[in-house]
Amino acid sequence: MSPQPPSDVAFTPAVKAEQERRGSRAHYERMQRAHAWATTITPDLLRTLGDARSCYLGTANGEGQPYIQHRGGPPGFLKAIDDKQIAFADFGGNKQYITLGNLAENPRAYLFVMDYARQRRTKIWGEARVVENDEALLARVMDPAYRAAPERVIVFKIAAWDRNCPQHIPRLIHIDDVAAAIAKLETRIAQLESENARLIASR
Repeated sequence: MSPQPPSDVAFTPAVKAEQERRGSRAHYERMQRAHAWATTITPDLLRTLGDARSCYLGTANGEGQPYIQHRGGPPGFLKAIDDKQIAFADFGGNKQYITLGNLAENPRAYLFVMDYARQRRTKIWGEARVVENDEALLARVMDPAYRAAPERVIVFKIAAWDRNCPQHIPRLIHIDDVAAAIAKLETRIAQLESENARLIASR
């Protein structure tokens, strides 16, 4: 019996039936044979995590009701703690605790990491758990310069991940990157104006 391909975490029998009915199943069968989906943190994924300022965490309760929550922090707030696990500090919020409640009864989870500047979306399937009162782990994932109050750590174990096409992703640039580019241009303009003034004065 051949091992289950990693993409089966998403391509259930019902999904495969729809792919067959709509004409895309052969393409994804070739992809599965090529083992296109990774199950560990590669250098490519590590770079994505290091650049990310936000992500979306998907969970579902015991009855299957889904919930999506935004998570954010400074660049690189998503930390690889080994080749299969991503961890991040969970900050104080509105105290609804829907994600925590969902994970208490259903560990299956999903991370959706958007890179709008490069028009890339990274999809990560797996399981998540809540870790409380672990100061060593919290210190490992928390940026001390980031002004927020961490309450716990969420650890996400990867089952499979994939990155697909950039269609329909608006290209957006983070305000910090825009500010840095403008500052660089302003410095260069000041240098050129100073040089131009010296040239005029030396005539």
